[in-house]
Amino acid sequence: MSSKHRSLLENIARRAMIERELLPDFSPQVLQQLTQFDSSQSLLQEKPHIDLRHLPWCSIDNDDSKDLDQLTVVQSWTKNFVQILVAVADVDAFVKKGSPIDDHARLNTTSVYTAAQIFSMLPPKLSNDLTSLNCDQDRFALVIEMNINQEGKIQDSKIYSAIVRNHAKLAYKSVAAWLEGSEPAPEAITKIETLSENLKLQDKTAQLMRKNRHEHGALNLETIQTRSIFQEDIIQNLEIDLKNRAKELIEDFMVGANIVTARFLKSRGLPSLRRVVRQPKRWDRIVEEAALHNYKLPSTPDSRALAHFLNQQKIVDPLAFPDLSLVIIKLMGRGEYVVELPDEKDIGHFGLAVIDYTHSTAPNRRFPDLITQRMLKAALTGDTSAYQADELIKLAQHCTIKEDDATKVERRVAKSAAALLLSSHIGETFDAICTGAGEKGTWVRIFHPPIEGMLQSDCAGVDVGHRIKVKLIHTDVDKGYIDFRRT
Repeated sequence: MSSKHRSLLENIARRAMIERELLPDFSPQVLQQLTQFDSSQSLLQEKPHIDLRHLPWCSIDNDDSKDLDQLTVVQSWTKNFVQILVAVADVDAFVKKGSPIDDHARLNTTSVYTAAQIFSMLPPKLSNDLTSLNCDQDRFALVIEMNINQEGKIQDSKIYSAIVRNHAKLAYKSVAAWLEGSEPAPEAITKIETLSENLKLQDKTAQLMRKNRHEHGALNLETIQTRSIFQEDIIQNLEIDLKNRAKELIEDFMVGANIVTARFLKSRGLPSLRRVVRQPKRWDRIVEEAALHNYKLPSTPDSRALAHFLNQQKIVDPLAFPDLSLVIIKLMGRGEYVVELPDEKDIGHFGLAVIDYTHSTAPNRRFPDLITQRMLKAALTGDTSAYQADELIKLAQHCTIKEDDATKVERRVAKSAAALLLSSHIGETFDAICTGAGEKGTWVRIFHPPIEGMLQSDCAGVDVGHRIKVKLIHTDVDKGYIDFRRT
């Protein structure tokens, strides 16, 4: 079996996609439409308003990312504010509403990233090439301009079309190591005049924005994310993907860009597709969890109080903080897409502590972002809205369902990969934390390696956040089963 790890997981991934009614392959109609695009074609005939190719734009993403959705740059600064620009790939310039490619993206709604294979929402010829903001290529983009004051607040903003050019393709790990002072600047930074200074100013501004959001109740959560490490198609380990300064920089700018986008659509009297986490579903259990750490939360949901508790615990016990974060996320419940009409009361996003928030910065990877991009372009040109309110409501429900399906596919394949890794450890005992408890069963995650499985006996009294010892009793790679017994 060991020589077939990757192919085995690929087969499991494809089966999981089909079971969740997600399309693992592109149709003949999509492939036919692709032949209409010339790979050497850098720009279409549309005329954007502004040429910003001279600015020292750069992308920061995972080491192996090929679908680059956004670039960032500081355009100007004074004593009182810094002007941040976020360029988002103009995917709509190639993917028109109602086309075969759009129909595929609309059905899946997202790229699905599994341990063995990526099922991209758009064909790679687009997402990795023509609509990707690749290095040293001229591209169309929607630019979100934000003036950030000394308190980290968005003072004013603009959105417009432009031509941009990525001058440096950077990776999170190496940029973070440089920003944190543990390694020299990556070569791609040193080659571009002023880029080093520009990135340091971006980092400083992002930290101000983050501080401002946290002061208003944004939750500082830090979960353990892992990726499968293969050697010659054999799974060897699970690598923990940690937060760092570069990831925070991009996250803070994207939150800001999404806030500006939501406000812009509202100011034009248009409905918008919002991504929200409403009031926590199990606030009572969150209160109980805080009490276990000698902290009293109010009886009704309060994001500032929860943020203060989390910040305190990160200082008191940083090693256990990812586990606490996971517990809080599970108890808060999942996010969902909703439609907000211009005359309706703001819904708000509990976890981010922001009122105005929509997904708009990853149109190569997420269909809701492509929807929002079309809404923005329609508003900019004064055309009739690209989507009517009733159509958006149906799409919001569909995107929520399919995003949940995609997450389940990713988890399903991750479980099979984990089962492969643990298959030689049957009978061993591990420390664990309960990550889920309900009618469908009780789930625990062991710490080393960080893998989740089902508790098969002695579940009484075990709830989310409880720490117990478990023994690995069974794995099933094909089904993705990992079973533990309480010891």
